[in-house]
Amino acid sequence: MNNPMAKLTLAPDRYFGPDPRQKEIALDLYGLVSHLPLVCPHGHVDPRLFADPDYSFGTPTDLLILPDHYLFRMLYSQGISLESLGLPRRDQGPVETDHRKIWQLFADQFYLFRGTPSSLWLNHELHDIFGVQEKLTSASAQRIYDLIAAQLTRPEFRPRALFERFHIEVLCSTDSATDTLEDHRAIRLSGWGGRLIPTFRPDAVINLESPDWRAQIRALSTVSGIEVNGYRAYLQALEQRRAYFKSLGAVATDQASLTPYTEALSAAEAETIFQSGLRGEAAGAEAARFTGHMLMEMARMSIEDGLVMQLHPGSYRNHNPSLCEAFGPDMGADIPIATEYTRNLRPLLNKYGNHPGLTLILFTLDEGAYTRELAPLAGHYPAVKLASPWWFHDSLNGIARFFDQVMETAGLYNTVGFHDDTRAFCSIPARHDVWRRAAANWIAGLVARGLIDQEDAAEMIQDVAYRLAKRAYKL
Repeated sequence: MNNPMAKLTLAPDRYFGPDPRQKEIALDLYGLVSHLPLVCPHGHVDPRLFADPDYSFGTPTDLLILPDHYLFRMLYSQGISLESLGLPRRDQGPVETDHRKIWQLFADQFYLFRGTPSSLWLNHELHDIFGVQEKLTSASAQRIYDLIAAQLTRPEFRPRALFERFHIEVLCSTDSATDTLEDHRAIRLSGWGGRLIPTFRPDAVINLESPDWRAQIRALSTVSGIEVNGYRAYLQALEQRRAYFKSLGAVATDQASLTPYTEALSAAEAETIFQSGLRGEAAGAEAARFTGHMLMEMARMSIEDGLVMQLHPGSYRNHNPSLCEAFGPDMGADIPIATEYTRNLRPLLNKYGNHPGLTLILFTLDEGAYTRELAPLAGHYPAVKLASPWWFHDSLNGIARFFDQVMETAGLYNTVGFHDDTRAFCSIPARHDVWRRAAANWIAGLVARGLIDQEDAAEMIQDVAYRLAKRAYKL
């Protein structure tokens, strides 16, 4: 039974291993980086939050529950409907609109998250951002709701104020290739000093099997001012958009694909498949070949314009078709698949992997690929760097496995620090804190076992917490 006044505490030595010597070293290392600025080179926070200086997060439910697919994924797995959580249906069907009821339902089920990253993040947010002193339970739910709701009306809880309070040095959003970036322009024109920059995401115009691909191509024509009626014009429009993103501060592109398959097509082959796509006829192997070819083209363009290239394959999107039909894509029903990198990436790496102008940052949802393929690839090709654990593996244990499986082969300096990869803005400090503590614990273990000395450890923790991301993304 819930204790109605159970205290919410965050132990100073949380997440560190139980060995006293290692814990002492880890605490010292964490102290070196706990207050360093946050560098956020990959994420999905909506720039609209910062375009309007008076933007309000709305209710606690708007802020903490509705944007977070980690939360409603777990609840859905326990038989709780998305309608009861207030998620809008595509058909405008009835859903719960009482945010207090949604919050209460979530609090009633919060025990489901014990031991998960979501509980670590949310407890950190409640305690450190909103000053909540009691655990979130059925009994405390409405008191905590009232406390947060009152604070969200205050100027110091507006997005820009929190950006500065969180000590964010730079925050990168993820934006469609056809986005006009009006919010980014408004931020620049406002004179606000926060650094928020776009990231070029071309997936919707590269994957010919996307249901709205032809509509996206029409949008690309409109936004670029280039009539995209053939493959050459298509490349020109993409290059124009990349240049526009770069003019507003972009430092990177971001591509997702089911697999990292790459293939170099001739211009004639690419034109044939592109025209097939315009007729709505491209599918299957033909579409996959075109996507693989466009990954090659994105690498070429990155060498030419200097944008860092990110690639995160391996997610079987919208695995639950009835959920997607009712609520749309990206509603927590994406499932990892086994992913092969060595053969799939060979055409791209043979052509561009030795070029000093390319940085290719690889993400994975397949931990089996860490030691088998990814660490050896990053440990050889100058262009390849490894991203931090992503999505399902952005967790205390996932981070520990990453360090143990990657670092001996790839080395720390072929990795790129941390990506918070979140839509939930207020979770950013919590996510970085878990990473910094996990890194301190791992490095402390190296010191305790005599693999490195404390001077090297102090350099390593600052690199992994801050400097590697700045270096990899040229920030």
